[in-house]
Amino acid sequence: MSDDSAKTARVRLARGVSPWLLPTVAAAAATTLLTRKDKRWALAAVPLTALTGGMLWFFRDPDRAPGQGRILSPADGVVQSIDPWPDGRTRVAIFMSPLNVHVNRAPLAGTVTSVQHVAGGFLPAFNKDSDQNERVVWHFETTLGDIEMVQIAGAVARRIVPYLSAGAKVTQTERIGLIRFGSRVDIYLPEGITPAVAVGEKTAAGVTRIDHG
Repeated sequence: MSDDSAKTARVRLARGVSPWLLPTVAAAAATTLLTRKDKRWALAAVPLTALTGGMLWFFRDPDRAPGQGRILSPADGVVQSIDPWPDGRTRVAIFMSPLNVHVNRAPLAGTVTSVQHVAGGFLPAFNKDSDQNERVVWHFETTLGDIEMVQIAGAVARRIVPYLSAGAKVTQTERIGLIRFGSRVDIYLPEGITPAVAVGEKTAAGVTRIDHG
C-alpha cells in the first residue's frame, strides 16, 4: 500500500525540518516583496516560491490509521531487496524516493535499547554498497525479541534526525525519526519470521504489514 492510499486525518510538517525550510520560506517571502518594487526580483522569487512549495510537500507528515500486523513497515517507499542474513534473520530493505513521506515509524511496540549513529559515505541508496553510508542503527526490545532497524542516508539525504533515544518506550507506528529527502530503511525480521512483502511492492509507514502471521 502506498502512502497515497493510506487513510489520513490531517497533515503536519515533520519535526526537524526547520533548519532547511525556514531560510527558504524567508528568502521566498523577501524576494516576493522586492518584486513589487522591481519586477526583476521575480527571477529569484518564482524559483524560491516553487522550491518552498516542493519542500512543504517533501516534509509532509500525515496522520494515519495504523495497519494490522505484528510488524508494520517503518517507511514509505518500495521494497528494494529481501535478503537472508547469516544469523537467520531476514533483511527487508525499503527504498525511499524524494517523493515519499520521509518520517519513519516504529515497526512494533517496545523499548528503544540503542540508537547508534555510524559515519559513512553518501552513495545513492539503490547502490549495493550503500550499506556503508551514513546511518543510524536502532534496536528495539519487543515481544518478538530484539528488532534491528537501520536508517541509511543517500546521495541527497545528508541528515538523519532521530526523535528518540535509548530507554524510550514506543508504541507501534509511533514517529521515531526523519531522513531528509528520502533514502533507505532496513528492517531485520527475526529468525523464523517470513516477509509478507515482495521486491517491488510499495509500502506505507505504519500501514503495510511486513511479516506473515
